[in-house]
Amino acid sequence: MSKTLICGSLAYDTIMVFHDRFKNHILPEQIHILNVAFLVPDMRREYGGCAGNIAYNLRLLEGDPLIMATIGDDSGPYLQRLRHLQLDARHVKEMAGSFTAQAFITTDLDDNQITAFHPGAMNQSHANSIAEADGVKLAIISPDGRQGMLDHARDLRAAGIPFIFDPGQGLPMFDGVELLDFLQLADYCTVNDYEAKLLAERTGRSIEDLAHEVKALIVTLGANGSEIYSDGQRLIVPSVKADELVDPTGCGDAYRAGLLYGIAQGWPWLKTGRLASLMGSIKIAHRGGQNHKPTRAEIAERFRSAFGEQL
Repeated sequence: MSKTLICGSLAYDTIMVFHDRFKNHILPEQIHILNVAFLVPDMRREYGGCAGNIAYNLRLLEGDPLIMATIGDDSGPYLQRLRHLQLDARHVKEMAGSFTAQAFITTDLDDNQITAFHPGAMNQSHANSIAEADGVKLAIISPDGRQGMLDHARDLRAAGIPFIFDPGQGLPMFDGVELLDFLQLADYCTVNDYEAKLLAERTGRSIEDLAHEVKALIVTLGANGSEIYSDGQRLIVPSVKADELVDPTGCGDAYRAGLLYGIAQGWPWLKTGRLASLMGSIKIAHRGGQNHKPTRAEIAERFRSAFGEQL
């Protein structure tokens, strides 16, 4: 089986719950001298990062992901996890003197969040070279260090390896010229509805127009499903009803794993989008980006039940 290269971040997410409301402790008239502390009796640490989440979901589908990422001195637990999951991490490079990327998220009773994100080793993602990855037939560039995303896009195009451009939360790092360059280098692009608006605003072109730069441009719409623009057409892919609505963290990454699997299989876009939608609905019923554990057979049965089609 050919490898699918997953370029992006590996990160730790430390999630804390404040058993009150921020508004009761942040006084508007004192915002200029803000100094607050929140007692957080509930805390958990999750394994995350876009590359980690995408690879995890692609492995559930029995795809063959190859992770390309940069990590720090504190990466031991994550590397051990990747080995346990049998995820190929030969291009996960440790950057001495750095921390692995990590987010510290505090949530209150109204689901408001205060997040601090430290990119750490992710900022050195350009230390990884596409030329070192053998046997790759498909790739994705997900949010990562700015220079790494630019370099990897150019190098994938030069190597003739088709790839998905998935700017995600990294999209604001690039101006309109750079974003258009990404699209012209990529074969596919996927964004959520907010990112689609920002992409159109920065390039000065509509999503329908930008879709002509790639083989397919996919826009996810949360509970409203997704749209796939390809060959001048717009396909509507419905969402799949989830067992529970627990945590949206990582749903987009699960969706992207479905896209990668379908593209690698040469499926038509409607079937590919349906699998992507299903993967997102499976994930949302679990906390964190990597705690759902359906077997390939269970995913196939859910696909048949949802769409009347064999996986």
